[in-house]
Amino acid sequence: MRSQQPSPPASPGTLRELVDRFRQEEDRLREGGGAAGRERQNRLGRLTARDRLRELLDPGTPVFELGLWAAWQMYPDWGDVPAAGVVAAIGTVQGRSVLVVANDATVKAGAFFPQSVKKVLRAQRIAMEFRLPLIYLVDSAGVFLPLQDEIFPDDDDFGRIFRNNSVISAMGIPQYAAVMGNCVAGGAYLPVLCDTVLMTEGSQMCLAGPALVKAAIGQVVDPEELGGARMHAEVSGTVDYREPDDPTCLRRLRSLVDLMPSASPPASDVGTARPIEDVYDIVPGTSQGEYDARDLLACVVDRETLEEFRADYGKTVVTAFARIGGRPVGIVANQHIRVQTAAHRLQIGGVLYEDSAEKAARFVMECNQQDVPLVFFQDVQGFMVGRESEQAGIIRSGAKLVSAVSNSVVPKLTVIVGGSFGAGNYALCGKAYDPWLVLAWPNARYAVMGGDQAAETLLSLRVREAERSGKTLSDDEKQAMREEIRSRYIEQTDIRYGAARGWVDAIIPPHETRLWLRTALGLIPSRPRRDFRLGVFQV
Repeated sequence: MRSQQPSPPASPGTLRELVDRFRQEEDRLREGGGAAGRERQNRLGRLTARDRLRELLDPGTPVFELGLWAAWQMYPDWGDVPAAGVVAAIGTVQGRSVLVVANDATVKAGAFFPQSVKKVLRAQRIAMEFRLPLIYLVDSAGVFLPLQDEIFPDDDDFGRIFRNNSVISAMGIPQYAAVMGNCVAGGAYLPVLCDTVLMTEGSQMCLAGPALVKAAIGQVVDPEELGGARMHAEVSGTVDYREPDDPTCLRRLRSLVDLMPSASPPASDVGTARPIEDVYDIVPGTSQGEYDARDLLACVVDRETLEEFRADYGKTVVTAFARIGGRPVGIVANQHIRVQTAAHRLQIGGVLYEDSAEKAARFVMECNQQDVPLVFFQDVQGFMVGRESEQAGIIRSGAKLVSAVSNSVVPKLTVIVGGSFGAGNYALCGKAYDPWLVLAWPNARYAVMGGDQAAETLLSLRVREAERSGKTLSDDEKQAMREEIRSRYIEQTDIRYGAARGWVDAIIPPHETRLWLRTALGLIPSRPRRDFRLGVFQV
Protein backbone atom coordinates (compact mmCIF):
# COMPACT_ATOMS: atom_id res chain seq x y z
CA MET A 1 0.00 0.00 0.00
CA ARG A 2 1.41 3.36 -1.01
CA SER A 3 1.50 6.00 1.67
CA GLN A 4 -0.37 9.15 0.75
CA GLN A 5 1.48 12.39 1.44
CA PRO A 6 -0.69 15.51 1.45
CA SER A 7 0.00 17.79 -1.49
CA PRO A 8 0.60 21.44 -0.67
CA PRO A 9 -2.09 23.94 -1.59
CA ALA A 10 -1.86 25.22 -5.14
CA SER A 11 0.90 27.83 -4.92
CA PRO A 12 0.38 31.34 -6.23
CA GLY A 13 1.33 32.02 -9.80
CA THR A 14 -0.16 32.99 -13.09
CA LEU A 15 -3.29 31.25 -14.23
CA ARG A 16 -1.31 29.49 -16.97
CA GLU A 17 1.20 28.16 -14.43
CA LEU A 18 -1.63 26.84 -12.26
CA VAL A 19 -3.21 25.09 -15.24
CA ASP A 20 0.10 23.44 -16.15
CA ARG A 21 0.58 22.13 -12.61
CA PHE A 22 -2.94 20.79 -12.44
CA ARG A 23 -2.56 19.07 -15.82
CA GLN A 24 0.51 17.20 -14.61
CA GLU A 25 -1.31 15.94 -11.55
CA GLU A 26 -4.38 15.03 -13.63
CA ASP A 27 -2.15 12.89 -15.85
CA ARG A 28 -1.11 10.97 -12.74
CA LEU A 29 -4.72 10.56 -11.63
CA ARG A 30 -5.61 9.10 -15.03
CA GLU A 31 -3.00 6.38 -14.53
CA GLY A 32 -5.36 4.83 -11.97
CA GLY A 33 -3.74 1.93 -10.14
CA GLY A 34 -0.58 2.23 -12.23
CA ALA A 35 1.39 -0.41 -14.10
CA ALA A 36 0.56 -3.21 -11.65
CA GLY A 37 -3.17 -2.66 -12.03
CA ARG A 38 -2.96 -2.50 -15.82
CA GLU A 39 -0.87 -5.68 -15.91
CA ARG A 40 -3.50 -7.49 -13.83
CA GLN A 41 -6.26 -6.45 -16.23
CA ASN A 42 -4.19 -7.56 -19.21
CA ARG A 43 -3.48 -10.90 -17.53
CA LEU A 44 -7.23 -11.45 -17.16
CA GLY A 45 -7.75 -10.58 -20.83
CA ARG A 46 -9.56 -7.34 -19.96
CA LEU A 47 -9.12 -3.72 -20.95
CA THR A 48 -8.68 -0.96 -18.40
CA ALA A 49 -11.56 1.44 -17.77
CA ARG A 50 -9.96 4.22 -19.82
CA ASP A 51 -9.09 1.84 -22.66
CA ARG A 52 -12.73 0.77 -22.68
CA LEU A 53 -13.84 4.38 -22.97
CA ARG A 54 -11.49 4.92 -25.90
CA GLU A 55 -12.96 1.86 -27.66
CA LEU A 56 -16.54 2.90 -26.91
CA LEU A 57 -16.55 6.62 -27.72
CA ASP A 58 -16.36 8.12 -31.18
CA PRO A 59 -12.72 8.83 -32.12
CA GLY A 60 -11.69 12.46 -32.37
CA THR A 61 -14.66 13.77 -30.35
CA PRO A 62 -14.30 15.72 -27.08
CA VAL A 63 -14.65 13.86 -23.79
CA PHE A 64 -15.83 15.75 -20.71
CA GLU A 65 -14.64 13.91 -17.63
CA LEU A 66 -16.51 14.46 -14.35
CA GLY A 67 -15.14 14.00 -10.85
CA LEU A 68 -11.53 13.31 -11.82
CA TRP A 69 -10.38 14.68 -8.45
CA ALA A 70 -12.90 12.64 -6.44
CA ALA A 71 -11.38 11.13 -3.25
CA TRP A 72 -8.13 13.09 -3.71
CA GLN A 73 -6.08 12.61 -0.49
CA MET A 74 -9.17 11.49 1.43
CA TYR A 75 -8.15 7.96 2.46
CA PRO A 76 -4.54 8.09 3.72
CA ASP A 77 -5.03 4.91 5.77
CA TRP A 78 -5.80 2.91 2.62
CA GLY A 79 -3.46 4.47 0.07
CA ASP A 80 -4.30 6.36 -3.10
CA VAL A 81 -7.78 5.99 -4.60
CA PRO A 82 -7.36 7.92 -7.90
CA ALA A 83 -10.65 9.35 -9.22
CA ALA A 84 -12.41 7.31 -6.48
CA GLY A 85 -11.89 4.20 -8.64
CA VAL A 86 -14.59 5.30 -11.09
CA VAL A 87 -14.34 7.03 -14.47
CA ALA A 88 -17.35 9.20 -15.36
CA ALA A 89 -17.52 11.14 -18.59
CA ILE A 90 -19.87 12.72 -21.10
CA GLY A 91 -18.95 11.70 -24.61
CA THR A 92 -20.30 10.74 -28.00
CA VAL A 93 -21.23 7.27 -29.27
CA GLN A 94 -22.33 7.02 -32.90
CA GLY A 95 -22.96 10.76 -32.86
CA ARG A 96 -25.21 10.59 -29.79
CA SER A 97 -24.28 12.19 -26.45
CA VAL A 98 -24.11 9.73 -23.54
CA LEU A 99 -22.82 9.61 -19.98
CA VAL A 100 -20.49 6.70 -19.23
CA VAL A 101 -19.72 5.37 -15.73
CA ALA A 102 -16.89 2.83 -15.67
CA ASN A 103 -15.39 1.07 -12.65
CA ASP A 104 -11.61 1.26 -12.68
CA ALA A 105 -10.52 -2.21 -11.59
CA THR A 106 -6.87 -1.08 -11.46
CA VAL A 107 -7.80 0.89 -8.30
CA LYS A 108 -8.52 -1.43 -5.35
CA ALA A 109 -10.16 -3.94 -7.76
CA GLY A 110 -12.82 -1.33 -8.50
CA ALA A 111 -14.17 -1.45 -4.93
CA PHE A 112 -16.60 1.29 -3.91
CA PHE A 113 -15.32 3.83 -1.39
CA PRO A 114 -17.71 6.44 0.06
CA GLN A 115 -16.66 8.98 -2.56
CA SER A 116 -17.07 6.39 -5.32
CA VAL A 117 -20.74 6.19 -4.38
CA LYS A 118 -21.11 9.97 -4.26
CA LYS A 119 -19.51 10.23 -7.69
CA VAL A 120 -21.86 7.68 -9.28
CA LEU A 121 -24.87 9.36 -7.67
CA ARG A 122 -23.81 12.74 -9.04
CA ALA A 123 -23.34 11.23 -12.51
CA GLN A 124 -26.85 9.78 -12.32
CA ARG A 125 -28.23 13.17 -11.22
CA ILE A 126 -26.57 14.90 -14.18
CA ALA A 127 -27.93 12.23 -16.54
CA MET A 128 -31.43 12.79 -15.15
CA GLU A 129 -31.23 16.58 -15.56
CA PHE A 130 -29.89 16.45 -19.12
CA ARG A 131 -31.81 13.26 -19.96
CA LEU A 132 -28.58 11.64 -21.13
CA PRO A 133 -28.48 7.90 -21.87
CA LEU A 134 -26.32 6.11 -19.31
CA ILE A 135 -23.78 3.40 -20.06
CA TYR A 136 -22.30 1.50 -17.11
CA LEU A 137 -19.11 -0.51 -17.65
CA VAL A 138 -19.16 -2.75 -14.59
CA ASP A 139 -15.95 -4.23 -13.15
CA SER A 140 -16.05 -3.95 -9.36
CA ALA A 141 -15.29 -6.06 -6.31
CA GLY A 142 -18.20 -4.37 -4.54
CA VAL A 143 -18.22 -2.29 -1.35
CA PHE A 144 -14.85 -1.56 0.29
CA LEU A 145 -15.63 -3.47 3.47
CA PRO A 146 -13.40 -1.59 5.96
CA LEU A 147 -15.53 1.51 5.26
CA GLN A 148 -18.88 -0.24 4.84
CA ASP A 149 -20.52 1.86 7.57
CA GLU A 150 -19.94 4.98 5.44
CA ILE A 151 -21.25 3.36 2.25
CA PHE A 152 -24.21 1.18 3.07
CA PRO A 153 -27.33 2.59 4.76
CA ASP A 154 -27.97 6.30 4.24
CA ASP A 155 -30.08 8.09 1.64
CA ASP A 156 -26.96 9.17 -0.27
CA ASP A 157 -25.18 5.82 0.02
CA PHE A 158 -24.87 2.67 -2.09
CA GLY A 159 -28.53 1.71 -2.19
CA ARG A 160 -29.45 5.08 -3.70
CA ILE A 161 -27.67 4.04 -6.90
CA PHE A 162 -30.17 1.22 -7.47
CA ARG A 163 -33.09 3.44 -6.52
CA ASN A 164 -31.87 5.88 -9.17
CA ASN A 165 -31.56 3.06 -11.72
CA SER A 166 -35.24 2.37 -11.22
CA VAL A 167 -36.28 6.03 -11.36
CA ILE A 168 -34.16 6.73 -14.45
CA SER A 169 -35.72 3.78 -16.24
CA ALA A 170 -39.21 5.04 -15.35
CA MET A 171 -38.24 8.45 -16.77
CA GLY A 172 -37.62 6.78 -20.13
CA ILE A 173 -33.87 7.51 -20.13
CA PRO A 174 -32.00 4.55 -21.71
CA GLN A 175 -29.56 2.66 -19.48
CA TYR A 176 -27.10 0.08 -20.77
CA ALA A 177 -24.90 -2.06 -18.52
CA ALA A 178 -21.96 -4.17 -19.62
CA VAL A 179 -20.58 -6.57 -17.00
CA MET A 180 -16.92 -6.83 -17.95
CA GLY A 181 -15.37 -8.33 -14.81
CA ASN A 182 -16.56 -8.73 -11.23
CA CYS A 183 -20.10 -7.76 -10.27
CA VAL A 184 -20.92 -9.20 -6.87
CA ALA A 185 -23.18 -8.74 -3.86
CA GLY A 186 -25.59 -5.79 -3.91
CA GLY A 187 -23.72 -4.31 -6.86
CA ALA A 188 -25.27 -7.03 -9.04
CA TYR A 189 -28.56 -5.14 -8.93
CA LEU A 190 -27.16 -2.21 -10.94
CA PRO A 191 -26.92 -3.96 -14.34
CA VAL A 192 -30.15 -5.90 -13.86
CA LEU A 193 -32.04 -2.66 -13.15
CA CYS A 194 -30.89 -1.29 -16.52
CA ASP A 195 -32.78 -1.63 -19.80
CA THR A 196 -30.11 -3.65 -21.58
CA VAL A 197 -27.52 -6.00 -20.04
CA LEU A 198 -24.38 -7.30 -21.74
CA MET A 199 -21.80 -9.64 -20.22
CA THR A 200 -18.39 -10.89 -21.30
CA GLU A 201 -16.97 -14.39 -20.93
CA GLY A 202 -14.91 -14.75 -17.76
CA SER A 203 -16.99 -12.20 -15.88
CA GLN A 204 -18.86 -12.97 -12.69
CA MET A 205 -22.28 -11.63 -11.59
CA CYS A 206 -23.84 -12.99 -8.41
CA LEU A 207 -25.16 -11.96 -5.02
CA ALA A 208 -22.49 -14.03 -3.25
CA GLY A 209 -19.25 -15.53 -4.52
CA PRO A 210 -18.26 -19.20 -4.03
CA ALA A 211 -16.49 -18.58 -0.70
CA LEU A 212 -19.47 -16.74 0.81
CA VAL A 213 -21.92 -19.34 -0.48
CA LYS A 214 -19.91 -22.09 1.19
CA ALA A 215 -19.72 -20.12 4.44
CA ALA A 216 -23.44 -19.26 4.38
CA ILE A 217 -25.08 -22.51 3.31
CA GLY A 218 -22.23 -25.03 3.01
CA GLN A 219 -22.66 -25.40 -0.74
CA VAL A 220 -19.59 -25.90 -2.93
CA VAL A 221 -20.29 -24.41 -6.35
CA ASP A 222 -18.36 -23.74 -9.54
CA PRO A 223 -17.97 -19.97 -10.29
CA GLU A 224 -19.38 -20.36 -13.80
CA GLU A 225 -22.45 -22.22 -12.54
CA LEU A 226 -22.93 -19.57 -9.87
CA GLY A 227 -22.67 -16.41 -11.95
CA GLY A 228 -20.85 -16.83 -15.26
CA ALA A 229 -21.85 -15.33 -18.60
CA ARG A 230 -22.96 -18.64 -20.09
CA MET A 231 -25.17 -19.43 -17.08
CA HIS A 232 -26.85 -16.02 -17.16
CA ALA A 233 -27.34 -16.22 -20.93
CA GLU A 234 -28.62 -19.82 -21.08
CA VAL A 235 -30.05 -20.65 -17.64
CA SER A 236 -31.11 -17.60 -15.62
CA GLY A 237 -31.91 -15.50 -18.69
CA THR A 238 -30.57 -12.42 -16.92
CA VAL A 239 -28.31 -11.02 -19.65
CA ASP A 240 -29.45 -9.91 -23.08
CA TYR A 241 -26.12 -10.19 -24.94
CA ARG A 242 -23.26 -12.55 -24.16
CA GLU A 243 -19.95 -11.43 -25.67
CA PRO A 244 -16.59 -13.23 -25.92
CA ASP A 245 -14.38 -10.28 -24.89
CA ASP A 246 -14.20 -6.56 -24.17
CA PRO A 247 -13.71 -5.26 -27.73
CA THR A 248 -16.65 -7.28 -29.05
CA CYS A 249 -18.83 -6.15 -26.16
CA LEU A 250 -17.99 -2.49 -26.76
CA ARG A 251 -18.73 -2.83 -30.49
CA ARG A 252 -22.11 -4.30 -29.59
CA LEU A 253 -22.77 -1.36 -27.27
CA ARG A 254 -21.99 1.08 -30.08
CA SER A 255 -24.41 -0.75 -32.38
CA LEU A 256 -27.17 -0.66 -29.75
CA VAL A 257 -26.70 3.06 -29.11
CA ASP A 258 -26.85 3.64 -32.87
CA LEU A 259 -30.47 2.47 -32.78
CA MET A 260 -31.50 5.48 -30.70
CA PRO A 261 -33.01 8.51 -32.45
CA SER A 262 -30.46 11.04 -33.66
CA ALA A 263 -29.83 14.19 -31.65
CA SER A 264 -31.04 17.58 -32.83
CA PRO A 265 -28.60 19.53 -35.01
CA PRO A 266 -26.24 21.91 -33.18
CA ALA A 267 -27.06 25.60 -32.96
CA SER A 268 -25.06 28.06 -35.04
CA ASP A 269 -21.78 29.34 -33.61
CA VAL A 270 -20.46 32.75 -34.63
CA GLY A 271 -17.40 32.81 -32.37
CA THR A 272 -16.45 35.27 -29.64
CA ALA A 273 -15.48 38.94 -29.55
CA ARG A 274 -12.13 38.05 -27.97
CA PRO A 275 -10.07 34.86 -28.22
CA ILE A 276 -10.76 32.50 -25.31
CA GLU A 277 -7.02 32.39 -24.56
CA ASP A 278 -7.28 36.04 -23.49
CA VAL A 279 -8.77 34.90 -20.18
CA TYR A 280 -5.22 34.21 -19.00
CA ASP A 281 -4.36 37.88 -19.46
CA ILE A 282 -7.62 39.11 -17.92
CA VAL A 283 -8.11 37.09 -14.72
CA PRO A 284 -5.24 36.96 -12.20
CA GLY A 285 -4.10 33.59 -10.90
CA THR A 286 -4.68 34.66 -7.30
CA SER A 287 -7.45 36.51 -5.51
CA GLN A 288 -5.38 39.69 -5.78
CA GLY A 289 -5.99 42.15 -8.59
CA GLU A 290 -8.95 43.57 -10.45
CA TYR A 291 -10.52 42.69 -13.80
CA ASP A 292 -13.64 43.65 -15.70
CA ALA A 293 -16.13 40.76 -15.84
CA ARG A 294 -17.30 42.02 -19.24
CA ASP A 295 -13.82 41.33 -20.64
CA LEU A 296 -14.09 37.76 -19.35
CA LEU A 297 -17.54 37.34 -20.87
CA ALA A 298 -16.27 38.65 -24.22
CA CYS A 299 -14.06 35.55 -24.35
CA VAL A 300 -16.94 33.16 -23.64
CA VAL A 301 -20.20 34.39 -25.21
CA ASP A 302 -21.00 34.76 -28.91
CA ARG A 303 -19.79 38.09 -30.25
CA GLU A 304 -22.26 40.96 -30.46
CA THR A 305 -24.87 39.11 -28.38
CA LEU A 306 -24.24 40.52 -24.89
CA GLU A 307 -27.17 42.64 -23.70
CA GLU A 308 -26.45 43.95 -20.21
CA PHE A 309 -29.42 44.19 -17.85
CA ARG A 310 -29.52 47.29 -15.58
CA ALA A 311 -25.90 48.09 -16.40
CA ASP A 312 -25.89 51.31 -14.34
CA TYR A 313 -27.28 49.82 -11.13
CA GLY A 314 -25.83 47.31 -8.66
CA LYS A 315 -22.53 47.42 -10.49
CA THR A 316 -20.63 44.77 -8.47
CA VAL A 317 -22.69 42.18 -10.36
CA VAL A 318 -22.98 41.99 -14.14
CA THR A 319 -26.34 40.62 -15.33
CA ALA A 320 -26.79 40.09 -19.05
CA PHE A 321 -28.54 38.11 -21.74
CA ALA A 322 -26.29 36.55 -24.38
CA ARG A 323 -25.79 33.48 -26.54
CA ILE A 324 -23.21 30.73 -26.22
CA GLY A 325 -22.89 28.54 -29.28
CA GLY A 326 -26.06 30.12 -30.61
CA ARG A 327 -28.11 29.19 -27.53
CA PRO A 328 -29.66 31.92 -25.34
CA VAL A 329 -28.50 32.28 -21.73
CA GLY A 330 -28.86 34.63 -18.81
CA ILE A 331 -25.55 35.45 -17.10
CA VAL A 332 -24.88 36.53 -13.51
CA ALA A 333 -21.21 37.39 -12.97
CA ASN A 334 -19.31 39.06 -10.15
CA GLN A 335 -17.69 42.32 -11.25
CA HIS A 336 -14.10 42.76 -10.03
CA ILE A 337 -13.42 46.44 -10.36
CA ARG A 338 -14.13 49.14 -7.79
CA VAL A 339 -17.26 51.07 -8.68
CA GLN A 340 -18.97 54.18 -7.43
CA THR A 341 -22.71 54.46 -6.98
CA ALA A 342 -24.84 57.45 -7.93
CA ALA A 343 -24.78 58.37 -4.23
CA HIS A 344 -20.94 58.52 -4.41
CA ARG A 345 -20.55 55.33 -2.38
CA LEU A 346 -17.45 53.31 -3.23
CA GLN A 347 -18.13 49.60 -3.70
CA ILE A 348 -15.50 46.84 -3.75
CA GLY A 349 -15.43 44.39 -6.65
CA GLY A 350 -16.37 40.80 -5.90
CA VAL A 351 -18.63 41.82 -3.02
CA LEU A 352 -22.42 41.63 -3.03
CA TYR A 353 -24.16 44.81 -1.85
CA GLU A 354 -27.86 45.30 -1.33
CA ASP A 355 -28.34 46.89 -4.79
CA SER A 356 -26.39 44.20 -6.67
CA ALA A 357 -28.17 41.41 -4.78
CA GLU A 358 -31.59 42.83 -5.59
CA LYS A 359 -30.63 43.36 -9.24
CA ALA A 360 -29.42 39.77 -9.52
CA ALA A 361 -32.63 38.48 -7.89
CA ARG A 362 -34.73 40.49 -10.34
CA PHE A 363 -32.68 39.14 -13.26
CA VAL A 364 -33.07 35.52 -12.12
CA MET A 365 -36.84 36.11 -12.06
CA GLU A 366 -36.67 37.54 -15.57
CA CYS A 367 -34.82 34.48 -16.90
CA ASN A 368 -37.43 32.21 -15.38
CA GLN A 369 -40.19 34.32 -16.92
CA GLN A 370 -38.57 33.95 -20.36
CA ASP A 371 -37.49 30.31 -19.82
CA VAL A 372 -33.82 31.11 -20.42
CA PRO A 373 -31.07 28.95 -18.81
CA LEU A 374 -28.86 30.67 -16.24
CA VAL A 375 -25.05 30.67 -16.13
CA PHE A 376 -23.36 31.95 -12.95
CA PHE A 377 -19.73 33.11 -13.02
CA GLN A 378 -18.65 33.08 -9.38
CA ASP A 379 -15.76 35.13 -8.04
CA VAL A 380 -17.38 36.34 -4.85
CA GLN A 381 -15.94 37.41 -1.52
CA GLY A 382 -19.37 37.36 0.12
CA PHE A 383 -21.93 39.96 1.17
CA MET A 384 -20.86 43.37 2.44
CA VAL A 385 -20.80 43.73 6.23
CA GLY A 386 -20.78 46.71 8.55
CA ARG A 387 -23.20 49.30 9.93
CA GLU A 388 -24.13 50.91 6.61
CA SER A 389 -24.91 47.62 4.90
CA GLU A 390 -26.88 46.20 7.81
CA GLN A 391 -28.98 49.35 8.04
CA ALA A 392 -29.56 49.25 4.29
CA GLY A 393 -31.01 45.74 4.66
CA ILE A 394 -28.22 43.57 3.24
CA ILE A 395 -29.67 40.43 4.87
CA ARG A 396 -33.08 41.11 3.37
CA SER A 397 -31.61 41.77 -0.08
CA GLY A 398 -29.47 38.65 0.07
CA ALA A 399 -32.46 36.59 1.11
CA LYS A 400 -34.32 37.72 -2.01
CA LEU A 401 -31.51 36.46 -4.22
CA VAL A 402 -31.27 33.16 -2.32
CA SER A 403 -35.04 32.68 -2.67
CA ALA A 404 -35.04 33.47 -6.39
CA VAL A 405 -32.18 31.05 -7.09
CA SER A 406 -33.69 28.35 -4.86
CA ASN A 407 -37.03 28.44 -6.65
CA SER A 408 -35.61 28.85 -10.15
CA VAL A 409 -36.98 26.24 -12.57
CA VAL A 410 -34.69 26.86 -15.57
CA PRO A 411 -31.44 24.91 -16.05
CA LYS A 412 -28.55 26.39 -14.04
CA LEU A 413 -24.82 26.09 -14.74
CA THR A 414 -22.15 27.44 -12.37
CA VAL A 415 -18.53 28.33 -13.17
CA ILE A 416 -16.23 29.27 -10.28
CA VAL A 417 -13.50 31.48 -11.73
CA GLY A 418 -12.04 32.70 -8.41
CA GLY A 419 -13.31 32.89 -4.86
CA SER A 420 -16.53 31.29 -3.68
CA PHE A 421 -16.83 32.54 -0.14
CA GLY A 422 -19.57 32.60 2.46
CA ALA A 423 -23.19 33.15 1.58
CA GLY A 424 -22.02 34.38 -1.83
CA ASN A 425 -21.56 30.73 -2.75
CA TYR A 426 -25.19 30.09 -1.85
CA ALA A 427 -26.72 33.15 -3.50
CA LEU A 428 -24.87 32.57 -6.78
CA CYS A 429 -25.94 28.94 -7.18
CA GLY A 430 -23.41 26.86 -5.30
CA LYS A 431 -23.76 23.08 -5.15
CA ALA A 432 -26.57 23.23 -2.57
CA TYR A 433 -28.82 25.09 -5.04
CA ASP A 434 -29.10 22.35 -7.65
CA PRO A 435 -26.95 23.55 -10.53
CA TRP A 436 -27.02 21.03 -13.34
CA LEU A 437 -23.23 21.31 -13.62
CA VAL A 438 -20.57 22.95 -11.42
CA LEU A 439 -17.24 23.79 -13.06
CA ALA A 440 -14.20 25.42 -11.45
CA TRP A 441 -10.91 26.89 -12.59
CA PRO A 442 -7.69 25.75 -10.86
CA ASN A 443 -7.42 29.09 -9.00
CA ALA A 444 -10.89 28.71 -7.45
CA ARG A 445 -11.30 28.78 -3.67
CA TYR A 446 -14.14 27.52 -1.44
CA ALA A 447 -14.62 28.66 2.17
CA VAL A 448 -16.90 30.41 4.62
CA MET A 449 -14.41 33.30 4.66
CA GLY A 450 -10.86 34.10 3.55
CA GLY A 451 -7.85 32.58 5.31
CA ASP A 452 -6.67 35.79 6.98
CA GLN A 453 -10.13 36.64 8.31
CA ALA A 454 -10.65 33.08 9.53
CA ALA A 455 -7.26 33.04 11.26
CA GLU A 456 -7.99 36.26 13.15
CA THR A 457 -11.50 35.14 14.11
CA LEU A 458 -10.42 31.71 15.36
CA LEU A 459 -7.35 33.15 17.07
CA SER A 460 -9.47 35.58 19.07
CA LEU A 461 -11.64 32.68 20.24
CA ARG A 462 -8.60 30.66 21.34
CA VAL A 463 -7.07 33.63 23.15
CA ARG A 464 -10.37 34.18 24.96
CA GLU A 465 -10.51 30.49 25.98
CA ALA A 466 -6.93 30.68 27.28
CA GLU A 467 -7.70 33.80 29.31
CA ARG A 468 -10.75 32.13 30.85
CA SER A 469 -8.54 29.28 32.03
CA GLY A 470 -6.08 31.76 33.55
CA LYS A 471 -3.37 31.45 30.91
CA THR A 472 -1.80 34.40 29.09
CA LEU A 473 -0.45 33.69 25.61
CA SER A 474 2.78 35.36 24.49
CA ASP A 475 3.02 37.22 21.20
CA ASP A 476 5.11 34.37 19.76
CA GLU A 477 2.50 31.80 20.81
CA LYS A 478 -0.25 33.89 19.24
CA GLN A 479 1.69 34.24 16.00
CA ALA A 480 2.43 30.51 15.82
CA MET A 481 -1.23 29.76 16.48
CA ARG A 482 -2.29 32.28 13.82
CA GLU A 483 -0.03 30.69 11.19
CA GLU A 484 -1.16 27.16 12.07
CA ILE A 485 -4.82 28.13 11.69
CA ARG A 486 -4.19 30.06 8.50
CA SER A 487 -2.17 27.23 6.93
CA ARG A 488 -4.83 24.61 7.68
CA TYR A 489 -7.60 26.89 6.47
CA ILE A 490 -5.83 27.69 3.21
CA GLU A 491 -5.28 23.97 2.58
CA GLN A 492 -9.02 23.38 2.91
CA THR A 493 -9.89 26.22 0.51
CA ASP A 494 -7.83 24.59 -2.27
CA ILE A 495 -10.30 23.67 -5.01
CA ARG A 496 -8.83 20.15 -5.16
CA TYR A 497 -10.03 19.66 -1.58
CA GLY A 498 -13.56 20.60 -2.67
CA ALA A 499 -13.39 18.55 -5.87
CA ALA A 500 -12.31 15.48 -3.87
CA ARG A 501 -15.56 15.78 -1.92
CA GLY A 502 -17.76 16.30 -4.96
CA TRP A 503 -18.45 20.01 -4.42
CA VAL A 504 -17.58 20.64 -8.07
CA ASP A 505 -18.05 18.33 -11.05
CA ALA A 506 -14.83 19.21 -12.88
CA ILE A 507 -11.77 21.43 -12.56
CA ILE A 508 -11.28 22.79 -16.05
CA PRO A 509 -8.60 24.94 -17.73
CA PRO A 510 -10.05 28.42 -18.29
CA HIS A 511 -9.70 28.23 -22.08
CA GLU A 512 -12.11 25.27 -22.12
CA THR A 513 -14.89 27.21 -20.38
CA ARG A 514 -16.76 28.04 -23.58
CA LEU A 515 -16.44 24.46 -24.86
CA TRP A 516 -17.91 23.02 -21.65
CA LEU A 517 -20.74 25.57 -21.53
CA ARG A 518 -21.55 25.26 -25.22
CA THR A 519 -21.71 21.47 -24.88
CA ALA A 520 -23.81 21.58 -21.70
CA LEU A 521 -26.27 24.05 -23.22
CA GLY A 522 -26.55 21.85 -26.29
CA LEU A 523 -27.46 18.88 -24.08
CA ILE A 524 -30.37 20.61 -22.33
CA PRO A 525 -33.46 18.65 -23.40
CA SER A 526 -36.70 20.13 -24.61
CA ARG A 527 -39.09 20.03 -21.69
CA PRO A 528 -42.50 21.34 -20.70
CA ARG A 529 -42.37 24.78 -19.18
CA ARG A 530 -42.69 24.70 -15.39
CA ASP A 531 -44.38 27.31 -13.26
CA PHE A 532 -42.00 29.64 -11.45
CA ARG A 533 -43.26 30.51 -7.99
CA LEU A 534 -41.69 32.36 -5.08
CA GLY A 535 -42.47 32.31 -1.40
CA VAL A 536 -42.45 35.27 0.98
CA PHE A 537 -40.08 38.18 0.35
CA GLN A 538 -39.18 40.39 3.31
CA VAL A 539 -39.65 44.03 2.23
